Amino acid sequence: MLDEKCGSAEPVRLVLTGPSKQLLAAISAFVDFLKHEKHYSAHTVSNYRRDLNGLMGFLVTHEIGSWEEVTPQHIRQYTSQRHRQGLNGRSLQRQLSAVRSLYKYLQRHQLVSHNPAQDIPIPKSDKRLPKTLDIESVEQLLAIKGGEPLILRDLAIMELLYSSGLRLAEIVGLSVDDLDQHMHLVRVLGKGAKQRDVPVGQKALVALSRWLAVRHEMANADENALFVSRRGTRLSPRTLQQRLSMWAKKQGLDQHVHPHRLRHAFASHMLESSGDLRAVQELLGHADISTTQVYTHLDFQHLAKVYDDAHPRARKNKKPG
Repeated sequence: MLDEKCGSAEPVRLVLTGPSKQLLAAISAFVDFLKHEKHYSAHTVSNYRRDLNGLMGFLVTHEIGSWEEVTPQHIRQYTSQRHRQGLNGRSLQRQLSAVRSLYKYLQRHQLVSHNPAQDIPIPKSDKRLPKTLDIESVEQLLAIKGGEPLILRDLAIMELLYSSGLRLAEIVGLSVDDLDQHMHLVRVLGKGAKQRDVPVGQKALVALSRWLAVRHEMANADENALFVSRRGTRLSPRTLQQRLSMWAKKQGLDQHVHPHRLRHAFASHMLESSGDLRAVQELLGHADISTTQVYTHLDFQHLAKVYDDAHPRARKNKKPG
């Protein structure tokens, strides 16, 4: 067995029960660590598991029975194989990142002596700007009429997504108490279990008030989720995605709309109107400002210059003329 607690003082030991089982035991413990210690989202944990299981399958076919046996050459071979199978640069980067993270975990527990993925170059890929919605398309999407609870719920969700740029997992995870209508704020639990307070716009507040007035007609008595399903329980990510896609078609939009597209629209429109990259970084809950750049169609260097010119801590001391 592999001890699942990363903070344990005792070295972790593996029981040799066959090549694939030994490899899988390490993956399972690492995934549990990501889930329970790092508080990664279910989607992120699923990606890690899938990427590492793919590598494990490659290792088993090459008769490699432990993570200690893996060499940089094995990682290069696997990366090359996945590239030949059509995996793009972005996906290969994610897979290598997962392998590096696994080995850091195993090294911390003294299960391996090296990280064979450490110096493997990450394949470069063209940066693709995510598709976004222009302001007119957002207005068209949100021009929904009707007072039925289901309609009011969906409109409140979409207004909040666009108003505050929330992630899918963040909005379905909201509880009624997370919304402060008086302060125009919503408290969000983001990646890595980090909390942040995000402003809520006036139109979103109106939509939320209308939904809360009828929420009791759908919600179970003991349910504290802000958004609930027809069954009265917390709304699932999949249902939210389906409802948003349905409304996009019903409102006559000629493109697929999903929660992340509204998040990107929020970021793009905020940056286009303000040019304040750092503020948008905070609103989106990005740990690294370079991540925020992906959500904008504006030139990153220009935005960085705006920040450097404006922020007191960023301005360089100019030599007296």
